[in-house]
Amino acid sequence: MKVAVIGHSGCGKSTIAAWIAKKRRLPLLHLDKVHWLPGWIERPKEEEQKIVREFLDSHDSWMIDGNYHSMEYERRMQEADRILFLDFPRLVCLYRAWKRARRYHGKTRSSITEGCTEKLDLEFVFWILYQGRSGKAKMEYQRVMRKYGSKVVRITNQRELDREKRRWIKH
Repeated sequence: MKVAVIGHSGCGKSTIAAWIAKKRRLPLLHLDKVHWLPGWIERPKEEEQKIVREFLDSHDSWMIDGNYHSMEYERRMQEADRILFLDFPRLVCLYRAWKRARRYHGKTRSSITEGCTEKLDLEFVFWILYQGRSGKAKMEYQRVMRKYGSKVVRITNQRELDREKRRWIKH
């Protein structure tokens, strides 16, 4: 089973990915861990691509969470058996990011590179509310739903997410 989790910042991609990966014993790759070096320094694109390509090449099944279009995005979408698209409203994402920042204040969560302590600054708030939901981003999500519709599960609220989790328990 190959599962890609995409969606808006703060919606819980890493949390659901880790949960499903544990339930199904799937190798897990958090793309935030690939993208960020300690101290919130961005890894060179070529290195990112190489890490993701090697992960894809070396696993028959996997769970990958994150958008990152420069990291074998189309290949991930094509190879995935299921694509979970977390499409929560922007204020819900902001609230979840705020809760996460409070929970991990001064710490590094498991889905990001060690040395990247949790933060919720104005730049990230602006990203959650506006930049991450640009017309270009919306068009890309719509394209994925059109092209891969039969394997895309669009989740827009907590009730739908809970329902999806129950499906993973049953199967």
